[in-house]
This record gives sequence, C-alpha cells and structure tokens, in this order.
Amino acid sequence: PWSGEVVAVTEFYEIADDFQATLASALWSSWLIVAGATLAAFLLLSGIVLRGSRTIDDQRGALRRQVSELQGLVAQNSALRLRVQRASRRATALNERYLRRIGADLHDGPAQLVALAALRMDSPIFSSDGHSSVSRSTEVAMIRKTLEDAMREIRGICTGLVLPQIETAAATDILRLAVKEHEQRTGTSVTLTLTGQLPEPGASEKISIYRFVQEGLNNAYRHGLGKDQAVSAGMKGGRLFVEVSDGGPGFDPAARVEGLGLAGLRERVESIGGQFETLTGPQGTRLVIRLSVEEQA
Repeated sequence: PWSGEVVAVTEFYEIADDFQATLASALWSSWLIVAGATLAAFLLLSGIVLRGSRTIDDQRGALRRQVSELQGLVAQNSALRLRVQRASRRATALNERYLRRIGADLHDGPAQLVALAALRMDSPIFSSDGHSSVSRSTEVAMIRKTLEDAMREIRGICTGLVLPQIETAAATDILRLAVKEHEQRTGTSVTLTLTGQLPEPGASEKISIYRFVQEGLNNAYRHGLGKDQAVSAGMKGGRLFVEVSDGGPGFDPAARVEGLGLAGLRERVESIGGQFETLTGPQGTRLVIRLSVEEQA
C-alpha cells in the first residue's frame, strides 16, 4: 500500500430516476410560475390599457360634444349679434318715424286748436265796445272748449308715451292692467286666459309684454272691429308666450305693409332674443310673441 501503485479500481453506480423526476418537476413548476406571472402581468397591463383607452375614448367623445356645442353657441351668438345689429339699425329708423309721427300728431291736433284759440282771442268782440257781454261770454266759452280739447289731445298723446309703473309689477298684473285699460278706453270686453304660473321676467321683457298687448288690442279694436278680443299667456317649451287674437276679417300679409306700432314691437322683441309671429285669415288674426326669460330674484 505504500508503493503508490493502483492495485484496485472500484465503480459505484446510482440510479437517478428520482433526481431526474424531481428536476423535471422543478423545471415545469418554474415554467408554470413564469407563465402564470407573465399571463397575470399581461392581463393586468391589458386591463390598464383597455381602461385607459376607454377613458380616452369617453373624454374624446365628451370633448367632441363640447366642441360641437361650442360651435353651435358661437354660431348662435353670431346670428344673435347680427340680429341685434339689424334691430339696432331698424330701431334707429323707427325712432325717427316715431318722432315724426309725434310731431305730426302735435301739429295737426293740439297746435291747431291752440292756434284757433289764439285767433279767437283777437276777435273784435274783445277789442271793441259794441258787443254785449253775452257775446263775449259765448266767445270765452268757445275758447275754453277749444283749449280743453287741446289739453285732452295732449293728454291722449302723453298716455300713449308714458308707461305705468310696471318694473316692479308681476307678469300677470301687467297683462290684467293692459286688458283693463283697453276695456276702459274702448268700452269693449277682452277675454284673458292665463295658463299656469307665469315667471317673473326682467324689465325689458315686462315692457315688451305690456306694449305688445296694448298695440295688439288696439289693432284688434281698429282692424278687427273689436270682435272676440282675447289675450292668453303661459309657458310652452320652456319659453313664455303671449298671444293677442281677434275674430275680425283678417288681412293679406303680402298686400299690407306692417304698421309702425307692430314694426316697433317686432324690433323690440327680437332685440331681446324673442320671436314675433303674425297669423291671420278669414277667421281672425293672432299675434304671438315668445320670450326666453330668466326669473328675477
């Protein structure tokens, strides 16, 4: 044994089936774990991407809707601006026509009566002594009556120009006031119908409503012979509507030029974003305005 030479060789053999099975099982387990983790990560990332994609699509749709609404509002504002500009130009011309009409009314009415009274003041009845006191009293009475007629016409003109205190009145009270004044002035009857609770509009809308009912009833009395005069008001489609109608013979809109009063009302209503409509026929005439109102606090 101390010679250092190989005297025997021994070989050991071990069956590694269990080791190979364990190694294969570990390999499959590793692959399954890696595959499961990869699949879970893929599904998680897919869910995040899908959710983000849906959020982006929703935001894109909302943005498109907002852009579309904004474009519609811009177009509407442009149309309203053009309408206001046209209404302003027409209102300037109408104001000049109003002034000319008022001047004509004053010249042809009160001015003529005052001039007549002045001429009577220069009558020889007052300057000479050859007339009796009865003649002078009669002449004075005639002068007084002429001046009273002039004052009455002036008051009538002023009544048409001056508005009552309607800024603080409710919409229903304004309608009742306009109807009552027309009935007292013409001696006719008007049917007033109020559908539901009316909102409280602003001062511009109140003035437009009062003037519309006033002018509409005047036309119904003048052109519709005061037959079946009616006023109705209510809410429809979120807008306030006021209608004045009569049972007169109607007229041909194509053959008749719109009067100064109705033209002024149309401009007034359209300048605040409202709509003015005239419907006429053999059964009568209907004037309708529609206003978008915001209730005042």
